[in-house]
Amino acid sequence: MDLGIKGRRAIVCASSKGLGRACAMALANEGVHVTLTARGAEALKKTADEIRKANPGVTVTEVAGDITTPAGREAALKACPEPDILVNNAGGPPPGDFRNWTRDDWIKAIDANMLTPIELIKATVDGMMARKFGRIVNITSAAVKAPIEVLGLSNGARAGLTGFVAGIARKTVINNVTINALLPGPFDTDRLRGPVAKVDAEKRGITVDQLLAERAKLNPAGRFGDPEEFGYACAFLCGAKAGFITGQNLLLDGGAFPGTL
Repeated sequence: MDLGIKGRRAIVCASSKGLGRACAMALANEGVHVTLTARGAEALKKTADEIRKANPGVTVTEVAGDITTPAGREAALKACPEPDILVNNAGGPPPGDFRNWTRDDWIKAIDANMLTPIELIKATVDGMMARKFGRIVNITSAAVKAPIEVLGLSNGARAGLTGFVAGIARKTVINNVTINALLPGPFDTDRLRGPVAKVDAEKRGITVDQLLAERAKLNPAGRFGDPEEFGYACAFLCGAKAGFITGQNLLLDGGAFPGTL
């Protein structure tokens, strides 16, 4: 399926690893010129080189920096001032008990997972509307639909972004600019093996690998998601023929969420 976006330009945030990397790969495979951002320059260069090798006709630009800071956003927008596609992504805040979180903890979470995407949308959406093409995809979390108790910082910040987008996505679509979210459940990434899994494994006296093997079997799909699958979903939402989809939250969780809607 030709998605009709060859030659378009994209900014893909936090794209050196995991789901962001998968999105950048999928877009590049469609002929999209990609600007990658990440804090780790080494991992970023490795991903950029892999994309260049697989897609020699695509321009790949690396911007090492923290997208959750004004300087990081400025650098990304300077490298790609008129993106046709924006994929918002940033690492989630740490788990914990809400009783222990300070105001600074909340501000940091909201800054990274709500205000940063909003700032990037604000900086790019008018240009997209003027050019009559734009695709914005926010990578949030399945926790937006089914909150995870120990991830209260993420639950709050990402739900806030979801509410904000619901309001503006109906205003931009008349100019062929869509704004949607991808809600990942358990995908086989470094984050899956992170602090939450380690704490749970320690409580039960088992290894992280044992814990994850159990959890994979409990998912209706019988496995965790492959990041490549996530990347394909992102590329589809960014496609020229996806212009009638806006303000939606696409859950990718292997069937884990038991609800009807």
